[in-house]
Amino acid sequence: MAKSKPKTIWSWLWHIVVLLLVVLLAYQAWIAAQIAWWVNHNPESSAFMEDRLELLLSKNPKARLQHQWVPYKNISTHLKQALIVSEDDKFVDHEGFDWEGIQKAYEKNLQKGKIVAGGSTISQQLAKNLFLSTKRTPWRKGEEALITLMLEAMMSKERIFEIYLNTIEWGNGVFGAEAAARHYYGVSAAQLASFQAAKLAAMVPNPRFYDRNREAPGLMRKTGIILERMGDADIP
Repeated sequence: MAKSKPKTIWSWLWHIVVLLLVVLLAYQAWIAAQIAWWVNHNPESSAFMEDRLELLLSKNPKARLQHQWVPYKNISTHLKQALIVSEDDKFVDHEGFDWEGIQKAYEKNLQKGKIVAGGSTISQQLAKNLFLSTKRTPWRKGEEALITLMLEAMMSKERIFEIYLNTIEWGNGVFGAEAAARHYYGVSAAQLASFQAAKLAAMVPNPRFYDRNREAPGLMRKTGIILERMGDADIP
């Protein structure tokens, strides 16, 4: 009888592993189905938007997000150029990952002794915003990579960029290009001028801080750099 006990334990462990694999595959299939649906249908929200709304509601039960979807053609070309040069200048050429950018970010962080730069592409940022919570877990980067591959496989670059433009955070409870344009400048996303677009792009790494500090020296300096480079942007 004593010899059969280890076998029973290993049997239970095997069943648990199989169950976990089934759950994991089912979750990946659900994500793939969502992405396939969003090829032709617009997401109403994102995991990141839901997290932010939950936090805002905990402080104010009447809180609402500022968000309004607009088609790709109704978003200023200036804003598209500004985001490409500031966030992912190889967007139209890579397949989801900018390995050179990742290497540069790693070296910069190593030199500074802390995380001061990220190498995430627009596709990676969208993967994170759409599906992943703000909680950092050991498997989060792996899941982000898998979702990025799915997005790139199923969507055109224009569609990825369109969803990104409509779901990116731009302030405290402000999401998407239309809400950002109206929140900061009182105009539609289509009417954004080059300087306005450059400044919005400069806000992306820390939007809630810049919502409160709209004339911060660092923000204005980065706006000028983006403005100078916008003419080189290759947009989908």
